[in-house]
Amino acid sequence: MHGPNDRNSSPRLADLAQLVRLPAALSVPGDVLAGAVASTGTPPPRILGTMASSVALYWAGMALNDYADATVDAVERPERPVPSGRVARRTALATACGLTAAGLGLAALTGGRRALGVALPLTALVWAYDLGLKSTPAGPAAMAGARALNVLAGAEPGRRASALPAALLTGAHIYTVTALSRHEVSGATRVLPATTLAGSTATALAAAALPGVRRRNRSARIGAAVGALGYLASYGTAQARAAREPSAVNVRNAVGTGIMSLMPLQAALTAGGGGAGFAGVLAAAHPLARRLARKVSPT
Repeated sequence: MHGPNDRNSSPRLADLAQLVRLPAALSVPGDVLAGAVASTGTPPPRILGTMASSVALYWAGMALNDYADATVDAVERPERPVPSGRVARRTALATACGLTAAGLGLAALTGGRRALGVALPLTALVWAYDLGLKSTPAGPAAMAGARALNVLAGAEPGRRASALPAALLTGAHIYTVTALSRHEVSGATRVLPATTLAGSTATALAAAALPGVRRRNRSARIGAAVGALGYLASYGTAQARAAREPSAVNVRNAVGTGIMSLMPLQAALTAGGGGAGFAGVLAAAHPLARRLARKVSPT
């Protein structure tokens, strides 16, 4: 067994993919898309650059997490890339720094100062969470805030208020996932997954019944309802299983499912905003993302 500080000057691509939780990044572009549709109805061309920026910042957060948790992971998750010696700790930090620079650079190129006005506080929350807030009561709120900002990054500057409901519901979902993630190793009491399940149910109902959804046509209402139902069927089932038997395995599975179940929630929000076609793409991508997550863990 290698230590978290062992050197590995040339890690394999597979190890780096595990370091940054590669498949989990599929849950990121939908945040941006939901924000864009909510604010403009039709995403502008710049959205691709914003998505790339958000993915880079997400991967940066994952690499930074493993850098910060190297000592803890050596005990609790020795199979992770850093404690196993497959990726040097300094490489994890360098990866985080490089991806952060790339994410901010893409934001600046895509949207200038207005884009950086969201990307910079998002980056600050990610780094603050990984380097200090993760184990504090503020941890879940910080992570929820980061994903809410990711939704607002996709919104058109000057019209971000229109995307605020989608941002808040996305943040609410991530709050429950983060709260559960604190018990992936030790397991939880039945109260925690039961409480997060109640929160997810409320999130699904709100996504299907936002005022903007009710004002739109029948296809938008149906799309929002189907996406919300898919979200609850996926994440809710995993939480219910954890509530019945709150073992570490069931809690960890609920966390992994929660990360990928963000996609049907995004589909609901995107359909409700009038982007039924884009919502269909998100819904179709969800099964693929789940299959990839079986090969590289999103947690």
